[in-house]
Amino acid sequence: MEDIERDWDTPVSEAGIAAKSSVIVRVGMLDLGAGTGSFRVREMMHRIAYPLGVHVRADVNLTDIEASCTDGKNRITEVVDLPTTGVNTERIWLLEHFTDWFNVNLGEKSMYHAKPTVSEELVEQLDNPASRKSAMRAVKQARCEREDAEDAEDAENVIAGEGEGENAVGDAAEGKASAEGGQLPSAAMPRSRAHKPPKGQYAEHFDHVGAAPLPAGGSGITVGQVHNRLDLIERRPPLYSPLFSGLGSALACAAFVFLLGGGPYDMIGAFIGAGIGQYLRRLLFARRLNQFFVTFVCVAIAALACVGTLRLIGMFDPVALQHDTAYIGAMLFVIPGFPLITGGLDIAKIDFPSGIQRTAYTLSIILMATLAGWMVATIVHLNPQGFAPLGLDPWVNGLLRFIAAFVGVWGFSVLFNSPQRMCFTAASIGAITDTLRLTIVDFGVPPEAAAFIGALLSGLLASAWRSSVRRGILPPHLDYPRICLTVPSIVIMVPGLYMYQAMFHLGQFDTQSALNWAFRAFMVILCLPVGLAMARVITDKSWRYDI
Repeated sequence: MEDIERDWDTPVSEAGIAAKSSVIVRVGMLDLGAGTGSFRVREMMHRIAYPLGVHVRADVNLTDIEASCTDGKNRITEVVDLPTTGVNTERIWLLEHFTDWFNVNLGEKSMYHAKPTVSEELVEQLDNPASRKSAMRAVKQARCEREDAEDAEDAENVIAGEGEGENAVGDAAEGKASAEGGQLPSAAMPRSRAHKPPKGQYAEHFDHVGAAPLPAGGSGITVGQVHNRLDLIERRPPLYSPLFSGLGSALACAAFVFLLGGGPYDMIGAFIGAGIGQYLRRLLFARRLNQFFVTFVCVAIAALACVGTLRLIGMFDPVALQHDTAYIGAMLFVIPGFPLITGGLDIAKIDFPSGIQRTAYTLSIILMATLAGWMVATIVHLNPQGFAPLGLDPWVNGLLRFIAAFVGVWGFSVLFNSPQRMCFTAASIGAITDTLRLTIVDFGVPPEAAAFIGALLSGLLASAWRSSVRRGILPPHLDYPRICLTVPSIVIMVPGLYMYQAMFHLGQFDTQSALNWAFRAFMVILCLPVGLAMARVITDKSWRYDI
């Protein structure tokens, strides 16, 4: 720590190995805490280390990192542990921009995005109060302020030129009209100085954009400035309140139930139960309670709320009392889709320690959730037998599936703390792929093969989206990490109904039915990360070759 404090105001490229290592490891720690896979954590640490002239060897697990950093002269090993794990796709996105900001400030090319100015503006505006709800909104606000300031300066120059009897720069006709009319053109009207940003606010990190690369050690960005930016990323509050998060969960689970074959009453029960369960889960997580305890309590309350809602409706329409399977849909908001998929991707990258740990964590969460669901079903005497066919026209059913898949993926993206533009992008991909998956299942394709096809298509569409942004077809601020688009789009394909049915039959000591549902769930779960991995192999050279 003394070495880091000594180099706090030193350019990071000239700092000692301890200060450089503190930046590298902290970026990895923030990325790991956001829920991404170990392969991405290791990749990002390498991309931070490269412009510093540091080689890093990191062992990344579910909640800890052990990294050894060397600059050819000195060597240091750091070990960091996280108290828990979670998902925060906004942080994953911001860390990509931070990496580009960091590299460009050290005279290197941007790593993730084609236009480094987007990363520059985004990272520089993280301390803007407007960025607390939307980072891109703060960027747009800063751009407007700069444009207003430039317009004000131009207007002042015009006024000064006219006062001295000189011709104003610009169109001569406009200058003549201004003199005859006694007022300036509307485009040259002076504006308030309040629009002008403080002197030096943007100049510090923008002078190099478009210039030749700086020589090694020539950057003025200090260790303290780097950590201050990381502080802003780490301390960002969630984008959504517990109430809005509960709404996202309610919509996602109601849509999930429809995709599973449920009707209006099933959707209403799942909506109420999942909304209450997620709202309570956010409140309990804010108190840093144990994840497994919170999962058990919230699932039990969600299931009871769903059953209570249907019993209340049943007082007016007895048909609602027959919907015993709806409570399963109310519990689907706790499906650990992110660690489930990233664990499979880690294994695909031959990172077995991290992959196995993530799989074990996923199974533990699923065990607690299904156990709570089974206990509720036993207490209130439920007998889930699946959803009754709705008998809809195939075209109408396909359209409703598309809408439900869009809403469901949007809701899960909200739970993952994705910005709204990212939510809608992932929802668009998920609506296409999940509708296709369910349609081909109707035509006789096995659910496992359909899950593989859906995941493969999700990965390809996410890669195509990012490629379109880099080619200039789409705006540069819509360039999102693939994992932030693919995982939410296929979480809705996770067979939560199969897993809960397996636990229910196990609780009834019907081992044959329990094993049947469990193996069906296992095969679908296995095909999802395999499909994403295949998409990465097709589109990414770093996945295609063992290098």
